Parts: sequence; structure tokens; C-alpha cells
Amino acid sequence: MQQATRLILAARQGKTILAPMGQAAPTDLAQGYAVQRESAKAMGAMPPAGFKIGATTKQMQDYLGLPHPAAGFVPAASLNATGFSVPFSNFLGLGVECEVGVRLGTDLPFGPTSRAAAQAAVAEVFAAIEIVEKRYGDLAELGTPTLVADQVFHASGVLGAPAADWRALDLEAIRGEIFVDGASRGAGHGRDLLGHPFEALAWLAGSGAAKAFGGLMAGQVVWLGSVTPPIWLDGPCEVVVVFDGLGRVDLRFI
Repeated sequence: MQQATRLILAARQGKTILAPMGQAAPTDLAQGYAVQRESAKAMGAMPPAGFKIGATTKQMQDYLGLPHPAAGFVPAASLNATGFSVPFSNFLGLGVECEVGVRLGTDLPFGPTSRAAAQAAVAEVFAAIEIVEKRYGDLAELGTPTLVADQVFHASGVLGAPAADWRALDLEAIRGEIFVDGASRGAGHGRDLLGHPFEALAWLAGSGAAKAFGGLMAGQVVWLGSVTPPIWLDGPCEVVVVFDGLGRVDLRFI
């Protein structure tokens, strides 16, 4: 695991494609999540500031070649407020995703969790953008455990303001849309996230990520997944995500 962690962090720091790691590669998802934990320790991100869930939609699972969702830890540097501005050149193979985010008010221990129990743990709900990187060549050659070990494309993120009365919203029906320089690039609904955003949170509580990191903790932020495929960007631009009832979140690459 230590060699895999070193290779992953070196590729990140050097902004280079993560090559298949041969014998150093994790061989299953449990090992992939164990490497994530080692990376979080090496980055000083224990406990994590939160998590991201990837491939919560069938569309995204097909895109990534995954039969189920996958999760990655998120460091504190990923928690940026709406209006965040960052150089485009900071990233490799840059993309953005249209997400529903939550902040936990109480712990969610690792294990099977109902949607109702997941909802009860939520303090805030907001529109969010996940910044992702296409850090890989052939995903089939790289392998799903290594994709998981490298936090499933995660690079950073941006959080909108908490919705004032999210409990009154039909989160299954809310529509989210993503714009790049004012042009719509995709849209989806809360139901695209495993049927309901809180089903995605319940899945995370029982996932290998929650097991590796000792459950989910109050105060952590979770990107629940993208309702659109990733939007890959060619250069500096403005990105806006708008969700019915949740408001908007703005990001500028300069």
C-alpha cells in the first residue's frame, strides 16, 4: 500500500497521468480504500473533511465502467465557497460535475443504513460543483481498485449556500443544470442519484470508504454524485450549477 500511495501522490504533484502500477496496484476494492486511507494520512487529511461519491447514476457507471458507485475522501482544501476562482493550469484533464452536496450534523457509523437514518444525520443541503481530473489513460488497464485508490477523479470542489428549507423540498424531483460560459451543458434530477440523494448517502455509510475511514462524522461534507456526466473543459471559463430550490454555485477558472 505504501508504494501505491507514493505513486499516486507523485503523479498528483507532478500533474502526470497515473500509469498502471503493476504489482504495487491494489487488487480489490478493499485494498483500494486502504490506499485511500494511507493517502489521506500522508496528506494530513485525517479525518477527512468529507467524501465524494462517483457513479451514483447508471449513466455515470456506464461512463466509468463501474457496476456500482465508488467513493473517495475529500481534504479540507476541496471545501471552497461559491465564487471560488482558481487557475485552469492547476489541473490535469480538467472537468466539472453538477452535484447535490450535504453537510452532516451527526455521525453516521459504518454499516447498513436506511434513507431515513441518512436524512436524519443531515444538517445542510446545497448545490455543489465537483472539480475532477482525467488523470488516467485506459481505465480498463488501470483497474477499478486503482481508480478507487486515487479518489475516483476527485480534484477539488465548490459549495453553494445551504438551502433555507431543504426539508420542504422534493429532493427526488429537483432539477439541476450546469452551464459553462452561459451555455447549458447538461441537466438531471435528484432521482438520478440511486433514486434519491439520501439513498446515495445511505450507500456511502455502508461502503468500503466508510469502513476504511471509521464511518462518517458530523461536520463532514459529502458530494452525493453528479446528475450529469462530467463536463470536460478546454480552457479558462465560468461554470455555474443551478438546482431547483437549492440555489446556485459559481466557479471561475482563470
